Amino acid sequence: MNIDLSGRIAMVTGSTAGIGEAAAAALAASGAEVVVNGRNPESVAATAERLGGRGVTADVGTPEGADAVIEQVPDVDILVNNTGVFAAQPVFEIPDEEWLRFFHVNVLSGIRLARHYTPRMAQRGWGRVVFVSSEAAIQTPTNMVHYGMTKTAQLAVSRGMAQEVADSGVTVNCVLPGPTLSSGVLKMWADLYPGLDVAEQERRFVADGRAANSLLGRLIRPEEVAGLITYLASDQAAATTGAALSVDGGLVPTIFP
Repeated sequence: MNIDLSGRIAMVTGSTAGIGEAAAAALAASGAEVVVNGRNPESVAATAERLGGRGVTADVGTPEGADAVIEQVPDVDILVNNTGVFAAQPVFEIPDEEWLRFFHVNVLSGIRLARHYTPRMAQRGWGRVVFVSSEAAIQTPTNMVHYGMTKTAQLAVSRGMAQEVADSGVTVNCVLPGPTLSSGVLKMWADLYPGLDVAEQERRFVADGRAANSLLGRLIRPEEVAGLITYLASDQAAATTGAALSVDGGLVPTIFP
């Protein structure tokens, strides 16, 4: 399969590290003009230069940040809503402020941008919107209920938007990664398993943690999630919309997608 995104403009929020950076790189490699987004100007500039794209520094978890992105980039063909936060906290100890912060960053960031870009895609007759959700959307993590709540909300938002732009040439989908190897995870492992190499840290984490049921026996790599995102952004995925597609290594014990 040859995915050619030449002539398409693709925006990936939160794209200076992890899944976002890998998605931006994969889209650029397929020919798209990539818009890199993040909150750190130096990281945004460096990533955009490396990928041959352009950078927009803004916190899309705020209305002002979303407005700044839209002002600088009025139209895109592909929108990947990747920005998100996560943290572990006992559910009965999470204050209102944290519930709201997680909802603003993880859910409203994507809604704000999709609300602007998706109708314009429909007017042009082609577009792709991808929400980066999580397997936590369908099996709530006990120690991150507020995170799981936002990921479940993304599924409803994505499906509803897909229905709104039915028969327009625009698709809206979610991807559901499992635990993914990122810089943040590596920092956490350094604290949990000091002195061990990454392979041994990963083995212990899988055995002890939420990834214990993975059929791969390891964490997902950002590039593996990026591969699914790139497919959903392509012409080849024209018949896939309103869906939630798993890329969790078989972590969720179900035969349904």
